Amino acid sequence: MERLDAFMARANAAYYATHDPFRDFTTSPEITQVFGEILGLWAAVVWQQIGRPDPVLLVEAGPGRGTLMADALRAIGQAAPAFGRAVSVHLIETSPRLRAEQAKRVQGATWHDGLATVPHQPFILLANEFLDALPIRQILRRGESWQERYVDGGRFVEVPTDPVPLASSDSSGFIFELNEAALAFVEAVSNRLSIGPGSALFLDYGPEHSAPGDSLQAVGDGRPVDPLAEPGTADLTAHVDFEALAHAARKAGATPYGPVPQGVFLTRLGLFQRTGRLARSQPPERASALIEAARRLAEPNRMGRLFKAMALGARGISAPPGFE
Repeated sequence: MERLDAFMARANAAYYATHDPFRDFTTSPEITQVFGEILGLWAAVVWQQIGRPDPVLLVEAGPGRGTLMADALRAIGQAAPAFGRAVSVHLIETSPRLRAEQAKRVQGATWHDGLATVPHQPFILLANEFLDALPIRQILRRGESWQERYVDGGRFVEVPTDPVPLASSDSSGFIFELNEAALAFVEAVSNRLSIGPGSALFLDYGPEHSAPGDSLQAVGDGRPVDPLAEPGTADLTAHVDFEALAHAARKAGATPYGPVPQGVFLTRLGLFQRTGRLARSQPPERASALIEAARRLAEPNRMGRLFKAMALGARGISAPPGFE
C-alpha cells in the first residue's frame, strides 16, 4: 500500500522511462511549430524587460521531444539574434529515453534531473504540460474525520490523516487535491526570482480557481484508462491548481501574472498572424493544416479555455507579453 502521490510518481517514472508518450497524446508543440516559435519570441521580449543579461539561461522543464525548444531557438535566431547569442540552454528531464530524443533536436543543451542543479544565473523558464504530471495527494472529509487516499492492489483505500485547511465545514464527501511537488517547484523558481532577474512561463490545464474534485486521469495506448491499473503503462495527470501556485509564488517573493486562458494568451502573442504568414508560403493542404492547428490550440471549446497560461516575474518588472 502506498500514498497516491508516491504511486503516481512511481508510475509516471516507469512510463516515461519505457514508453514514447507521444504515441498516446499530442502536446501543443507537436501540434504546430508556431507554438514554440512564439514562446521563443516571448522569451526574447522578456529578456529585454529584465535588462538583457548576458549570459542568460533558457530553461525548459519537461521538454518532451525537444520540439518546443528547437522551434523557439530557430525563431530566436531569426528574429532576436542578440538574445540567441546570450542564451545557454538547460533542460530539466529525468527520462534517459526522452533526453536522447531531445539531443537530436537541441544542440549544446545541458540536462538536469531537477531545478536544484540549474546554475543560479539570470534565467527564463518555459514549462508546457509539466506541472500536470507531478504527483498529487487526494484528501477527503468524512463527517468530522479526514481520510487520505492510498493505493492498494489496484484500488483506493482510505487512511485517517490530519486535518488540512482546505474546506468549509459542509465539505463532507468532497475530494481535495494537493500537488506538493508543483508547489515546491514554483516556490523554488520564485525564490530565485526574489534575488535575481528572470521569469517563468507555465502552460497547463486546470481551473482558474481552486475547486474540489477528482481530476486524476490516465492515458494509455491513446485512450483513457484506469489510473490505478497496470502502473507504468499509462501517463497519469491531474488538473493544475493555479490559484494555489500563485499564492505560493507571492509568498516566496515573486509576482504571478494570470492565469489567462491559453487561447487568449496565444492570440495576444500573434498566433494567428504568424500562422497566416507561414501558411501563405505553403501548399494549400499544408496551409489548411497549420490554420486548423492554431484553431485547436486557441478555440475555447478545444484547448483554448481549459488550458491556462501563468507567468512569474521578479517584483518591480513590468508584466510580460500576453499578461498586460
